[in-house]
Amino acid sequence: MTDETEKAMADVAPFKIYRAAQAADFNELDHMEYAGLTPIIEAGLAKAGEVTNKDAGNVVKELFSMPGMSLTYAWFKSGFPLPLHTHNADCLYYIVAGSLKLGTEELGAGDGFFVGSNVPYTYKPGPNGVEVLEFRTANKFDIRFMGKTESYWNKTAQALADKQDAWVGERKPSEVAGQMVPAE
Repeated sequence: MTDETEKAMADVAPFKIYRAAQAADFNELDHMEYAGLTPIIEAGLAKAGEVTNKDAGNVVKELFSMPGMSLTYAWFKSGFPLPLHTHNADCLYYIVAGSLKLGTEELGAGDGFFVGSNVPYTYKPGPNGVEVLEFRTANKFDIRFMGKTESYWNKTAQALADKQDAWVGERKPSEVAGQMVPAE
């Protein structure tokens, strides 16, 4: 731990309550730095942004953040094409509702997985989408996309474009199942 991190942690109260109803939208610029961008990745991200309506396929909320730890809630709608990527912080995922496919594994509510720092990963939300809690060992971290080719990003942008209409009005898996989760 750096001296700066230790000082920041000492300044944090030893007890803190957070409320889902007061969760703010996750501001990537406050917490996540884009790393390893190449002209192909930048163009791919721009193309993906052009074909999507804001928050059409996912919603991310910051529940808790302090130096050395953060907790976010994310809802990825059915089939959201999450690009292969890494972060420079460990992350523990807990599936609140819905399902996802991670490699050959199907995971559902109550399941979870751990992804170590700088380990590439992706997952595909199931037919009803997925809601996850993301526990990280940092409140500031990077994201490094692994898709290096124009065809990879074209495929991602096309998958986003193809799902826009299907995502309109899609309900959270917890609402369909009647489970409690963080409020928007």
